[in-house]
Amino acid sequence: MIKKQFDNISDDELLERFYQSNNNEWLGILLQRYTLLLFGTCMKYLKDETKARDTVQQIFLKAIHELSKYKVTYFKSWIYMVAKNNCLMQLRNKNIITDISEQHTIEDSFDVEEIKLKEIDYNFLEASIDELNKEQKLCVSLFYLQKKSYNEIVAATNFTLMQVKSHIQNGKRNLKILIEKKRMQQ
Repeated sequence: MIKKQFDNISDDELLERFYQSNNNEWLGILLQRYTLLLFGTCMKYLKDETKARDTVQQIFLKAIHELSKYKVTYFKSWIYMVAKNNCLMQLRNKNIITDISEQHTIEDSFDVEEIKLKEIDYNFLEASIDELNKEQKLCVSLFYLQKKSYNEIVAATNFTLMQVKSHIQNGKRNLKILIEKKRMQQ
C-alpha cells in the first residue's frame, strides 16, 4: 500500500523531503525502491544469498548514516557505488583472511599499504564524484557506474555525442585532480 502511494514521487523528491524533514521514512521509501538492485549487485559480487542479504542491510544502515551528513544528488548512482564498494571490501577482506588461514603472511600475498590506499581511493572517489559539476557527474555516473554507452547517455540526457564525450573526459580528469588533492590533505 505504501509503495503505490508514493510511486508518483521521484527519487529526487523523496531525497529532498528526507533532507528537509530529516525523517527516515522518506529514505526508507527510497531505499525500498532499490532493494532488488542492491541485492542483485551484492549477489553478483558475493555469490552467496545470505551474505548478499546481510550486505544490503549494511548498505541501508550506511545510507541512513551517510545521507544525514552529505547531500547526494544522484541517488541511484551513489547507492550502487556504495553497494559495489562494500562488496569489494568484503572480497578483499575474505582474501586476506583466506591467505592468513593458509599460513601465509599478508605481506606474502598482498601489499598491505596498497590495499589501504585502494580503500582510501574508493572513499575519495565516492566523495569526489559529488564535487563534479552537474553535467560531468551525470555523464561519468552513467558511463562508469551504470555502464551506459555513449548513445544511451545521449538519449538519456539530450546532450550531443560530443558533449557526452567531453563531460566524461573532463569529469575523469577532474576526478583525478580531486582525488590527488584529497590524498595530499590526508
